[in-house]
Amino acid sequence: MSSPSIAEQVREYLDAHPTLGDAIRMGIGNHSAIARRISADLGLNARDAILAACRRYPHGRGESAREAGVRRVLRKSRIETRTKVAALTLSQGAEVLQRLGDVVEELLDESLLCRVIQVSRGTVVIVDEDSVARVLHTLRGNQLISTRKNLVEVAVTSPESIEQTPGLLRHLSGVLAAQGINIVEALSCYTDTIFLLHDDDLTAALGALTKALK
Repeated sequence: MSSPSIAEQVREYLDAHPTLGDAIRMGIGNHSAIARRISADLGLNARDAILAACRRYPHGRGESAREAGVRRVLRKSRIETRTKVAALTLSQGAEVLQRLGDVVEELLDESLLCRVIQVSRGTVVIVDEDSVARVLHTLRGNQLISTRKNLVEVAVTSPESIEQTPGLLRHLSGVLAAQGINIVEALSCYTDTIFLLHDDDLTAALGALTKALK
């Protein structure tokens, strides 16, 4: 049995790494950088052939119904940002939630950022940096696991049809990953797809996401 061609190996690699494949399809992936990664990962010393295969990758494959649906939603979406955001990771338990009750109510009444997310091993609270002290004041010392500051929140707000459109979070995560942007937290709720990023990644993230929405 003959060995697969370079083009076949590249296609199989990109099919198995959808983040890179999506970046190429959207025209935001750096072909040369992706080719170098494929060359290193597959141990192939054929950079020009790999680069050519990357450039041909989207062509002739057609756009799936899922991809078409994602693009329709993105064209109707908008981006909102918030700077000076903090993420507090707290221990698990009903007592933590009880202690958070009053301060969460106060922050929401004041129209300040406050997101409380239950995870398998604790609770993540996302607030403005100026609100961190208010949250910590309600807790016992051993209930705080970590505090991360100097974050930004980037929210892609979409029409309600997002609920019937699979793959949007994966698609947008791929857009950011293709730019080497680390996602600190990500969540998708109702019409919003929200990312917490380090503040020095904001410019690159906005550029990539803005291009994805066109």
